[in-house]
Amino acid sequence: MAAIPVIETERLRLRAPVMADFDAYAAMWADQRVTAYIGGNPRTRNESWARFIGMHGLWALCGYGYWLFADRRTDALMGVGGLASFERGLPDIDGVPEAGWAMAPDAWGRGLATEAMAAVLDWSDTVLKAPIVRCIIDPGHTASEKVAAKLGFVLFGRGDLDGHPVNIHGRPGRLP
Repeated sequence: MAAIPVIETERLRLRAPVMADFDAYAAMWADQRVTAYIGGNPRTRNESWARFIGMHGLWALCGYGYWLFADRRTDALMGVGGLASFERGLPDIDGVPEAGWAMAPDAWGRGLATEAMAAVLDWSDTVLKAPIVRCIIDPGHTASEKVAAKLGFVLFGRGDLDGHPVNIHGRPGRLP
């Protein structure tokens, strides 16, 4: 089982989620603004619980996974993200780590997603040594498209996820 490493950036601590984080996590995912481009529907507390404990499961099964993004000064939840294997059935992401991120609305517009995911990708490149990392973004999710571009991802394909179109991004030099 892989331990979830702690990574510190200028403003964030990427760490394992703990029980004390769950209420803030569930509140974040119950917010329609957060889920508008991630599934489209706010999550119930039960759905959030399954995803919350699944963050530990990713690490145990894959050797990589999602971190909780916490404010370094207050330890408050700012968002979540990392690398995943969600078995989405999209050929362009099957078998490769999928980068993903979501931020609490109070953290929007401050560059925190880019800061956190830059640290995740640095970890991926130096520790995991994943030759390919991809991400999917709903069409029209401008904020995530900007984060992806800043991280070096470019659009290279499109797919259908449960009847909804998604754009598939990869990092140049790592595309097929």
